[in-house]
Amino acid sequence: MYHVRKPDSAQIDDFLKVQAQQDFTYPHREATRNQLAPAGFRVDHNRIRLGQGAAVYAQAKQALVDWQHYRFDWLHLHRPDAPPAAGQTVAALAHVLGIWVLNACRIVYVLEESEPFTRFAFAYGTLPDHAECGEERFQVEWHPDDDSVWYDLYAFSRPNTLLSKFAYPYVRSKQKQFARESLQAMHQTVVKKSN
Repeated sequence: MYHVRKPDSAQIDDFLKVQAQQDFTYPHREATRNQLAPAGFRVDHNRIRLGQGAAVYAQAKQALVDWQHYRFDWLHLHRPDAPPAAGQTVAALAHVLGIWVLNACRIVYVLEESEPFTRFAFAYGTLPDHAECGEERFQVEWHPDDDSVWYDLYAFSRPNTLLSKFAYPYVRSKQKQFARESLQAMHQTVVKKSN
């Protein structure tokens, strides 16, 4: 949803209430769980090593729960004041090219596993009033073979609006910026807590 003026909190709350009643805009829910993107979607996969050991993994997991991977100057997240849970609807408000873009997603799943490696992850999928169509997974991993801890970002997407199709090269540059800054935010958060 596009705005000339920045929407206030009440407008965003109303937007979220409407979007919470809507269905996802893409097929194959939970495809990010096994990194299987539907045909016709562009895949982005980015990773960064955060360190080693149980303490680093615990810090990385807490950072993900606290949405530390989503701390940017140009993009603000509106979400429940609670850990990620399946069914939660969230909104991201971006200020780009002089307009405000309000996008809605719903958390598709939250998982915590110990085999074949320890991981905590959640993914959200796009709702009708989102410029893009697809799913994105945020994951922290602890590998027993070398004790390494990683932040892994996996997404598949395609344009959902005429404007996002028209401005696709710019949209792709913002997606890459998001991934780059998300990895940096997690790295900075975990390294700061480790020292």
